[in-house]
Order: sequence, then C-alpha cells, then structure tokens
Amino acid sequence: MSGRRILLITLLTGAATLGPAATATADPPGGVWARLRQCESGGRYGIVSANGRYYGAYQFDLATWRGVGGVGKPHRASPAEQDFRALYLYRMRGWQPWTCARVLGLREDRDARSRRVPTYAESAALGGAGTPPWPGKVFRYGDCDPALRTFQLRMNVHGYRFRGTGCYRDATRAAVLALQRANGIRDSGLLGPKTWVAAWQGRPPIR
Repeated sequence: MSGRRILLITLLTGAATLGPAATATADPPGGVWARLRQCESGGRYGIVSANGRYYGAYQFDLATWRGVGGVGKPHRASPAEQDFRALYLYRMRGWQPWTCARVLGLREDRDARSRRVPTYAESAALGGAGTPPWPGKVFRYGDCDPALRTFQLRMNVHGYRFRGTGCYRDATRAAVLALQRANGIRDSGLLGPKTWVAAWQGRPPIR
C-alpha cells in the first residue's frame, strides 16, 4: 500500500472519528425521565407536595426553579416548560437535585453537568408533554382550523415565530416542508399524520 493511500485513509478515519464527537449530544431517554416523574410526583405536573415546598412533576423547590430561569410556580407551568427546566437543571447539576434519581439508581451521561443550555426541541424528548392526538384531517394551503394553531405554536419551539392564527399560509407551508425534509417525509406540503407527529417527536427542521 502506497504512503499516499495510507495518508488518505488516515485522514478519512480521523474525520469520521472527530466529526461526531464535536457535535454529539446525549441526555437520558424519555423512559428514564418517565420513571423519575413517576417516583417524584406520580407523573402529575400540577401537584404540590404535602408540605407545600415542592412543585410539579419534577418536584422543584422555588429557588431551584428560579435558578434555571423558571417563572411563577412550577406546578402552574405547562408540561413542556417543566420538561425544559428539568433538562436545564440536569445539564447544570446532573441527577444530584433529585432524591428519586438515587433511589432508582439513575446514571449520568455526558450531558450531565455540561452546562450546555438546552433548546425546547431537545427537551421535547423527555416525553412528558406528550403529542396531541392527530386531528384526523389533512391540512393544505388556505385551510383554517384550531388544530393548525396547535401545530403553529409547536413549531415556535423550533425557532419559528407564529402568532397562532390557525390558518395555513406561506409561513406554515415553509415550516411543514422543512419539517418533512428533516424527517424523511415526502415533501408534499400537506400536513398529514406523519408530519404532525414529527413536530413533537421528530428531528427539528433545518432552517
């Protein structure tokens, strides 16, 4: 094998090794967070502890909640907001704040204590907020429907700025197409069941 060929293989191998390492992320999967919520609060987002000191699905105290940017009382925040703040806390302090994490024997991964601020798209993987049921109708340009408002507001998690008109216009079509392309769905521009689920469970659109 020539020295030139060896050098080429070495460079390609190095690129394959270094590339993902620079961008890879971890975070515990949704099932792990579900176990934590079940232990902490029975999975109930609106709960307050008997002594009135801990709130919501992840049983935040107020100081910790505010320390990760939470506003108001945790149990009054949406499930998506509580999921986001929980992931934020995990990336700041790992499992340390949760007694149930020790009880369950949960292990930290490479994002624990990374101090990398998450996005709402990333925290959607915690699974607590859930995916709204498919409304049973394929939406196209010109349609107006309350379910379209739900979709539009969900896309704001991915960096869009919809005001939630509930009408399918140019901006909604661009978001649908971007979401379809990011998730290997035929880019028809029609908002069908696969695209609907991808908005909550799929890859974020490339903009």
